[in-house]
Amino acid sequence: MENLSQVVAALKQGDVIAYPTEAVFGVGCDPDNEQAVMKLLALKQRPVEKGLILIAADFEQLTPYVDDSQLTDEQMQRIRATWPGPVTWVMPTKPGVPKFLTGQFDTIAVRVTDHPLVQELCRQFGKPLTSTSANLTGQVPGRTAEEVKQQLGEFLPAILQGETGGRDNPSEIRDAITGKVFRQG
Repeated sequence: MENLSQVVAALKQGDVIAYPTEAVFGVGCDPDNEQAVMKLLALKQRPVEKGLILIAADFEQLTPYVDDSQLTDEQMQRIRATWPGPVTWVMPTKPGVPKFLTGQFDTIAVRVTDHPLVQELCRQFGKPLTSTSANLTGQVPGRTAEEVKQQLGEFLPAILQGETGGRDNPSEIRDAITGKVFRQG
């Protein structure tokens, strides 16, 4: 955690950074900064239509983006039972959440992480981060800061030092309304 303040400063300046997640390193930025998100999408060669995942320290950080009034108590209980943890839920968005985050969808993928370092990063930054695997499209995601540096270092002003959560697979992705699994965890 020795460089946490450097990573937070880079986020506040609109930079894209890398950080360890539950299974692999992720790259992220300020989800409210369109220029930062566009930098991230260009780096990843990822089409804006796909949308992005937001990762947060707690559910409260996600409330500006998620319209949980469209979900039943039962659906919310199912979601909360998996958090904090490696399950990403696709939830309805509040009006005004920008298309550069949601892509072609009227939903947004969100996760409350159980990774202590990422929780601390989101707390220090004061909001969620975008989260996508730290790799160029078609390449293997980095599992160590060194692997990320080799593949993406020239594009990233800051990489949060630390270990991943040790899981083999990326987070599971489920639909909050139907419970359907989009990506197995």
